[in-house]
Amino acid sequence: MAGGGASASGATGNAAGVRIVVAGDAKTGKSSLIVTAAAENFPTNVPPVLPPTRLPEDIYPDRIPVTIIDTSSSPQNRSRLVEELMRADAVVLTYACDRPETLDRLSTFWLPELRRLEVKVPVIVVGCMLDKRADQHPVSLEQVMSPIMQQFREIETCIECSALNHIQIPEVFYYAQKAVLHPTSPLFDQEQQVLKPRCVRALKRIFILCDHDRDGALSDAELNDFQVKCFNAPLQPSEIVGVKRVVQEKLREGVNDRGLTLTGFLFLHALFIEKGRLETTWTVLRKFGYNNEIRLRDDQLPPPIKKYPDQSVELTNEAVEFLRRIFLTYDVDCDEALRTNELEDLFSTAPENPWSEPPYDGAAEKTAMGGLSLDGFLSLWALMTLLDPIRSVENLIYTGYGGDPSSAIRLTRRRRLDRKKQQTDRTVYQCFVFGPKEAGKSALLNSFIGRPFPEEYVPNTNELYAVNAVDQPGGTKKTLVLREIPEDGVKKLLSGRDALAECDVAIFVHDSSREPSWQKATEMLLDVASHGEATGYEVPCLIVASKDDLDPYLTEIQDSTRVSQDMGIEAPIPISTKLGDFSNLFQRIISAAEHPHLSIPETAAGKSRKQYHRLVNRSLMFVSVGAAVAIVGLAAYRVYAARKNASSS
Repeated sequence: MAGGGASASGATGNAAGVRIVVAGDAKTGKSSLIVTAAAENFPTNVPPVLPPTRLPEDIYPDRIPVTIIDTSSSPQNRSRLVEELMRADAVVLTYACDRPETLDRLSTFWLPELRRLEVKVPVIVVGCMLDKRADQHPVSLEQVMSPIMQQFREIETCIECSALNHIQIPEVFYYAQKAVLHPTSPLFDQEQQVLKPRCVRALKRIFILCDHDRDGALSDAELNDFQVKCFNAPLQPSEIVGVKRVVQEKLREGVNDRGLTLTGFLFLHALFIEKGRLETTWTVLRKFGYNNEIRLRDDQLPPPIKKYPDQSVELTNEAVEFLRRIFLTYDVDCDEALRTNELEDLFSTAPENPWSEPPYDGAAEKTAMGGLSLDGFLSLWALMTLLDPIRSVENLIYTGYGGDPSSAIRLTRRRRLDRKKQQTDRTVYQCFVFGPKEAGKSALLNSFIGRPFPEEYVPNTNELYAVNAVDQPGGTKKTLVLREIPEDGVKKLLSGRDALAECDVAIFVHDSSREPSWQKATEMLLDVASHGEATGYEVPCLIVASKDDLDPYLTEIQDSTRVSQDMGIEAPIPISTKLGDFSNLFQRIISAAEHPHLSIPETAAGKSRKQYHRLVNRSLMFVSVGAAVAIVGLAAYRVYAARKNASSS
């Protein structure tokens, strides 16, 4: 791994070049710096603000076009300054070496201002007019800049220069260009002097992809293949020996009898970075499809999915079979569950564990030992594919999926078409769980994923998800996603036209011992039914009478039965989460989803509209029949008249 000079334009995909904006206080040498870099001569007369200046493409090894933008710090040019900063790939902040107050202004104004504007690009701090600083007062740049760099981590490099004496002028924009094309921050923690976790994870994945015989080391042949792929040049045998010797001298475990180990591979990259050869590691990362955030580039993933709001995305059988295999691979202790360390190992080649935060964290059932069963594992993948299909495919690739990324997912048929055909081929169903506060929604979700009944009520104001596999007759399984809609979030949800488009079934949970709970649940049912009728996204609905272990309020049975009959849906389903009695609720939700034309509630207004449309259609039919009879009669009369005229002549 000797490194090499790959085209940064191809590596970054930035064919337009690098745009560097120079900013700072007035009379700190901005314009002179730019003119001297472009013309290699110190200017005698400099305009207040230069037009955009393009450096020759061959000035730096990467041969990437560099455009430098001069700016004014005057208040009247404020809007232009902000506009240019927002478009920058890198920012050069200048101060005058002979005016300490301009250096102070970097930390009191300019750097905080960049943060306020959310300009998240590398910053190069440049001390200009080095020739004007008195020689009798030597200053250590490192000593001066260290506190500022500690406070503002976005500073990539600090340098001092003199346009008059041509000292370090080309270096200023070389460092700025390099900070854009080969940034340090994503790769290396300069304070700790170690590779950053995301960089380690990406390099580990690359190592595994290059370790063709899966023996945990890169042989000489595998090292050479890697070199050719990344740098278009083979390694000579003596170079391979030299690379391994360097590693072994510093790190014994970096090389074994089979070749360069992962530890040695990571050590080499840390060594390159410490020596300032960041382009080597970036070339490797970009050859394997990574962007500057050390995630796979868009061109490595399926294109954005064009779909109707009432379509969803599921994993294909090919992807599911792959997941079954890697589950077995990482279940090292063969306990039919992935514990925390095994799951972390599985995702150790991804930028991070995608399930460490909501909505995935805590959304699936775990074993008594805290592991994920195969059903729980596949359920979380199904949930991620439903909510964020491109991210799901991205993580499939990180974990070793080698097929065409587009072959991992499939687009389902529109729900509206499913209702017309009275059937569906989905394997993942999403159920919206509505209900007032303290109705038992969260307890229902917790029970669905095997959590114990909580003795104390814990209010929830956020949307929660719970996902699990539900056994079906014939030994098959379907994946059910329960999405809890907090009472305070119903109005906001229904404010969008497509709010119910991704819903397969809606359930309305109420506390059967409290009449106000039932009344609020009924209001929600009417709102959802009305919304579905108005938008065409009608969904099957079920009423769930929770807390069946308590005495119902006086007219609960009559009220709920009347509403279900009036709206043409199934009678309320009594459950007791506390006693673990669910009346086959989850199977009944799946059944409702599999019959999308049934259990759809009708409001009084909806019934009136349907009746009106039937009357109109009937009238149109009578008009059509009457018109047809009239046309036939007219035709018959014409035939009769023609015959009569013929016989009389």
